Amino acid sequence: MARDSTDATPIESRDELVAWFEKGSKPRERWRIGTEHEKFAFTIAGHRPVPYEGAHGIEALLTGMEGLLGWEPINDGRHIIGLADPVGGGAISLEPGGQFELSGAPLSNIHETCREVHAHLAQVNEVGHRLGIAFLGVGMSPSWTRAETPMMPKSRYKIMANYMPKVGKLGIDMMFRTSTVQVNTDFSSEAEMVKMMRVSIALQPIATALFAASPFTEGRPNGFLSFRSQIWRDTDNARAGMVPFVFEPGMSFERYVDWALDVPMYFVKRGDTYHDVAGASFRDLLAGRLPQLPGERATQSDWTNHLSTVFPEVRLKRYIEQRGADGGPWSRLCALSAFWVGILYHPAALDAAWDMVRDWTQEERQALRDAVPRQALGTRFRETTVRELARQAVAISQSGLASRAVRDMSCYGRDGTEEVYLDPLHRAIDSGKTLAEEMLDKFHGAWGGRIDPIFTEYAY
Repeated sequence: MARDSTDATPIESRDELVAWFEKGSKPRERWRIGTEHEKFAFTIAGHRPVPYEGAHGIEALLTGMEGLLGWEPINDGRHIIGLADPVGGGAISLEPGGQFELSGAPLSNIHETCREVHAHLAQVNEVGHRLGIAFLGVGMSPSWTRAETPMMPKSRYKIMANYMPKVGKLGIDMMFRTSTVQVNTDFSSEAEMVKMMRVSIALQPIATALFAASPFTEGRPNGFLSFRSQIWRDTDNARAGMVPFVFEPGMSFERYVDWALDVPMYFVKRGDTYHDVAGASFRDLLAGRLPQLPGERATQSDWTNHLSTVFPEVRLKRYIEQRGADGGPWSRLCALSAFWVGILYHPAALDAAWDMVRDWTQEERQALRDAVPRQALGTRFRETTVRELARQAVAISQSGLASRAVRDMSCYGRDGTEEVYLDPLHRAIDSGKTLAEEMLDKFHGAWGGRIDPIFTEYAY
């Protein structure tokens, strides 16, 4: 999330929270695609993490991007911590360890998404290289320790960093040492939202396997193919995971509100001040009886900010966020958007995907979620493997994209439909190897057990 909300409209009842979600429904012709992707900034000399301050730091990078783009600065106190596009709706923000994120504008098709990704990476490299900074596309910082990783000066991150160790062992790693790409998609009704959420949650482990790209920690193999995904299994289970209630009868906007209300809060923002209320109940704030802020009542910004601090594998806002993939090379950023749009944005494809997963049990869905961080495409499922499930899911996505028939000159230089962006996924399925396994082969082979080559071979 690029900017914490400041809407002071009071919320009087739980029903208003439900109505907030309902307003997210859009007719199909207004559906858009939003792609958010993080990347690790590193020093070209020495491949070190980039501090916030200094002539060659993240602050200077943001200032340079402001001058290049003309976007409006987002500040936290005296610090610039992001940029907002006043015209297109995109934004640049910082994750806790300096991961540099583009929250893309809402766009009409994957061709536009790919052009946005390509332009953004060219822009950050233009500014970054002048500062001795480059950018890496993987799911976890491959060599830096927690102690070496800087903390960005965002007030909410201090609150989160203090709370994380109380509720999980790996929350600090999630904040400071992981990087992801996610896709935001629309829905037209509550019923459609429910179907899309169920399909997306069931298939999220498949996406995790396809995009696995975090096999190293502190310069050595960590035993996983997506350690980023494994980290989420021990971060804060009160706000993360496969949200099984989505598959229960009666799933609705109201049911999601009730779940989110029971997720402990992190903070309440009043003016420029973040009040640490970590562990407190939003229900108490709604009723005006929050112990840390007696008499203070919930506002619309409180609700919006709270929703940005719940972290299920698929997150509902006024759109649906697909959150299961590691960050990776630029073609993978386009591929994730193509994968989910092909499945969710064509009715026949969505039906086919639901037919594929509708009889999976909660135990099977959770078993997939638990196994893919280590085994990825090799994970067993019933009488088959995740590799074959991925083949089926990508074929469904391809059919959906073909039916959309949005033709353009793609970033690959081929005049065709959006199907072209699935090429990296076809290659992974055909070879049976994830990006993580390709990296491990190089580490044990051409790299000679050294991690440094990753900063040149996988940099943007």
